[in-house]
Amino acid sequence: MTKKNYSRRKFIKQNTLTGIGAVLATGITPTLIANCTSDTGTPAILGGKPVRTKDWPRWPMWDPATDEKRVLEVLRSGVWSRAKVVTEFEQKWAETVGAKRCLALVNGTNGIIVSLVQLGIGGGDEVIVPPYTFISTIIAVLATGAMPVFVDTDPETFQIDPEKIEEKITPRTRAILPVHILGLPADMTRIMQIANKHDLVVVEDACQAWLAEINHQKMGTFGHAGVFSFQNSKHIPIGEGGAIVSDDDDFMDRCYSYHNYGNPYGTVVGEVGAGTVIAGTKLRMTEYQAAIGLAQLKRLDGQTTTRSENAEYLKSQIKDIPGILPYELNPGVTRAVFHMFPFRYKKEEFQGLPREGFLKALSAEGIPNMSGYSSLNKMPYLGDALQSKNFQKMYPEDMLDFDRYLEQNQCPENDRLCDEEAVWFFQSLLLGTRSDMNDIARAIERIHKNAGKIREIS
Repeated sequence: MTKKNYSRRKFIKQNTLTGIGAVLATGITPTLIANCTSDTGTPAILGGKPVRTKDWPRWPMWDPATDEKRVLEVLRSGVWSRAKVVTEFEQKWAETVGAKRCLALVNGTNGIIVSLVQLGIGGGDEVIVPPYTFISTIIAVLATGAMPVFVDTDPETFQIDPEKIEEKITPRTRAILPVHILGLPADMTRIMQIANKHDLVVVEDACQAWLAEINHQKMGTFGHAGVFSFQNSKHIPIGEGGAIVSDDDDFMDRCYSYHNYGNPYGTVVGEVGAGTVIAGTKLRMTEYQAAIGLAQLKRLDGQTTTRSENAEYLKSQIKDIPGILPYELNPGVTRAVFHMFPFRYKKEEFQGLPREGFLKALSAEGIPNMSGYSSLNKMPYLGDALQSKNFQKMYPEDMLDFDRYLEQNQCPENDRLCDEEAVWFFQSLLLGTRSDMNDIARAIERIHKNAGKIREIS
């Protein structure tokens, strides 16, 4: 497997700075747009001057003048556990995405676990998942006792390929867990058709898809439940945090009860004085987190528009460079939100320069980048789960054979994407100016024109 140039966490850490450090997108003259890739020059990795020496917008952003008041109010109140500020955040997030109810909790990972458990998913069940996602998606399925079944990736969209889902459905299949990875919507129209046909539960992992839409309907509101993340790299950065949304009151009451030890709530009641009524746990969000979330929520829509406009512009500037294949959107997408800007890299169009060499050359030009995810369907954590005591008790022996499991869950398109082709730019780069996007395009064209020489030193 090609060695990763940057891990996701390392990249985010290196691009974190407290306070506001970004310049939002502005207009640019037609002359500058037309000439944006004219100065290719000698690549920096070959001794030339880097395309860019200026800093990029950093993340997260924080404005002391407008953001600190609510957090200080919480601090001085002495009420730091879940109370009215968390409730306010839940109401505003539900309103923002167009859902009836929202439950805020400690993180998106646990949001997926809670949703699956309260929808009846557990030991002996299979859940359809994509391999191109963050590890938390699959860990959440395993935590319920269910078996993840991987469906290959559509390399053009970076999303689960809906045309390959039905062939993976068995009598044990109970749910589909689509992920709107990188802020690009999965094909929810087709996925819901399949789910309805086979009577399957759908939980949307929208942890990277705040405000993304298909036909003007927000991600997270198509399935039985939608889950969001507010981890520090995300577009509503709280440090850690998550939310479940749904229009099902009974389901949301169960989720609330479960995240609060299983104590009575709403329709989840027992006999008077009976105490705890379901086997739950403690996953409550704090007032601090909610106060930060409310401050970040105020700028979400404007920043999302900036990212989308810059992504569209950047795509237009690099799509004709041989060997650069930017993302495509699924049918009906009316808003993509670009947690990452992804494209595929074809080394044969760069005189055989491996992806690692391309990424190093980009970094030398002052363009931060990542190679993206590794193949989650081939990692040893799956074997560890299959050999665990609980799985040994819940599944027949033939389902626990790791070699057989790997064979049944091959995803060749995803392997190619992970091992050879995927390149990402982090979302904060898209909060820059059109001139910043021109720098990225110019750097890629410079590398393309000198790829043979760069390959010689790689």
